[in-house]
Amino acid sequence: MRVDLFDFELPPERIALRPASPRDSARLLLVRGDALEDRIVTDLPGLLAPGDVLVFNDTRVIPAQLEGTRGEAKVGATLHKREGPREWRAFVRNAKRVRNGDRIDFGSGVTAVAIERGDDGSILLAFEGEDPVELLLERAGRMPLPPYIAGKRAADARDASDYQTMFAKEEGAVAAPTAALHFTPGLMASLAAAGIAHETLTLHVGAGTFLPVKVEDTDNHRMHSEWGRIDAATADRLNAVRAAGGRLIAVGTTSLRALESAAGEDGIIRPFEGDTAIFITPGYRFRAVDGLVTNFHLPKSTLFMLVSALMGRERMQTAYAHAIASGYRFYSYGDASLLLP
Repeated sequence: MRVDLFDFELPPERIALRPASPRDSARLLLVRGDALEDRIVTDLPGLLAPGDVLVFNDTRVIPAQLEGTRGEAKVGATLHKREGPREWRAFVRNAKRVRNGDRIDFGSGVTAVAIERGDDGSILLAFEGEDPVELLLERAGRMPLPPYIAGKRAADARDASDYQTMFAKEEGAVAAPTAALHFTPGLMASLAAAGIAHETLTLHVGAGTFLPVKVEDTDNHRMHSEWGRIDAATADRLNAVRAAGGRLIAVGTTSLRALESAAGEDGIIRPFEGDTAIFITPGYRFRAVDGLVTNFHLPKSTLFMLVSALMGRERMQTAYAHAIASGYRFYSYGDASLLLP
């Protein structure tokens, strides 16, 4: 499909620079069939049905943004995928100044050697020393805010908590599964009281999620892979929900992509552990999910293509036009939508 079919005009002032406070007070656009309803996130227990299950991503964002030097040159690195115990693939600013074998000093005693350059322009970095890389990143890294926020303000102490969901447990993401940022212990209690359960899986979100689609046709776009895991017990429980007539509602496109990667043609979710580069565009037949809670996405992005696949492109263009005209806040710190095909 032509990528320009997924374009729309977004006024810059619609980009949220801070999350709603409290988190569950964010606005929620319900898209159910052709109907649009303006709600708030705390309405979710009444918008779902007893027996439904929300599926969250329990990945935890690491301080994956690094600033350093290679000789006299300043170098910035955003880690996006772990390749080994001490190796991370990174998108590097000023990458032309870095050759294979060069040592980059990130300060605070943290150094890494450039091993190889990938086809996508990324560089494989091997961190030196004995300390676990996680410790090194805590020492020298900072929270990797999305570029559309980082371009407007610097990351600060608030982001360390604002950009982490209440489910964050498994370290390895370099971007938050932002739909889950809207959930609070109070909201989870209300959902449970309404008979709506939840499950978790893991998908370590990579910085590739923010890369623009540079081709003119979706057939020519190459997705970056991300590592995920759904264990056997979780898969069994999820399958039992659908067998009993309940719906699986993915919270975030990362949860949806993990579920769809684990499901077979028969719709059965199987244990999954490994990389996925699933790219969902209109025409895709969904196997595992019955709905989605998600934020509002970038024009011409793979994520807007995904929601268009779930709900229909024209319907989502209409929904986004309504959201823009009605003052909804967009992107990672923005408002939410509940999409029910």
